[in-house]
Amino acid sequence: MLIDSHAHLQLPEFDQDRDAVLQRAREIGVRAVVNIGIDLPTSRASLDLAHREPDVFASVGIHPNAGTTVTPEDLTALAALATDARVVAIGEAGLDYYRDRTPADAQLAACGAQLALADRLDLPLVIHCREAHPEMLALLADWTGGLTRAAKHQGRLGVIHCFSGSVSQARQYIDLGFYVSLTGTVTFPKALDAVTVAREVPLDRLLLETDAPFLAPVPHRGRRNEPARVALVAARVALLRGLTTAAVATACAENTIRLFRLPLKVGADAVI
Repeated sequence: MLIDSHAHLQLPEFDQDRDAVLQRAREIGVRAVVNIGIDLPTSRASLDLAHREPDVFASVGIHPNAGTTVTPEDLTALAALATDARVVAIGEAGLDYYRDRTPADAQLAACGAQLALADRLDLPLVIHCREAHPEMLALLADWTGGLTRAAKHQGRLGVIHCFSGSVSQARQYIDLGFYVSLTGTVTFPKALDAVTVAREVPLDRLLLETDAPFLAPVPHRGRRNEPARVALVAARVALLRGLTTAAVATACAENTIRLFRLPLKVGADAVI
């Protein structure tokens, strides 16, 4: 059984063959896709797709690189979207200091508002963090310290998507109640941190994702990514851990179901 815990199927890259992309994923055993919004229009589109496709679930949020233009009205609209039953998470929210596109204070404000929304609605977070792990860890530590909701005690506060930090940082996120997620970067020859995380992070705290249409794994690197290729991420993690692909895929699917409270049960679906 496979689940793609993070994709962007509402983006224009899929406008010509979205149905075929989903069908290819289903044919190799992808039981669900968590589809992620990065601003209000893409969050609405993600939710629309989740209403059309029973195996697609929506996350709604505002990416840190969209933080400059966020208004109180935007946050009100996002909160309204998040009450829909097909929404399983808030995000992707977070911090991105790799690209100088949005001032840090604007990113922090947008992220903080989404943390508060996730707490109020008891939804997990999908966190984007690039070149900002110390700041993100400090922000999440402060946030979790003020939580009273049950999720805090169940270790299902959210996921650090496309995890790019060290094993030490991964363990700090896990201690706060977060999962970490691996993408096709784990197949890249120079992605040594991702390889080490894949080997050493407890399997019950890992998710698998494609981040489609981005970050296609080897041998598709540089091309458009799609949910079916989460099987290659699972196979690479399995090789690194000395496990079968089916064992890794099933364990990570169970984690994803638990985190997002998906209405699914783990089955014996075929995995490539």
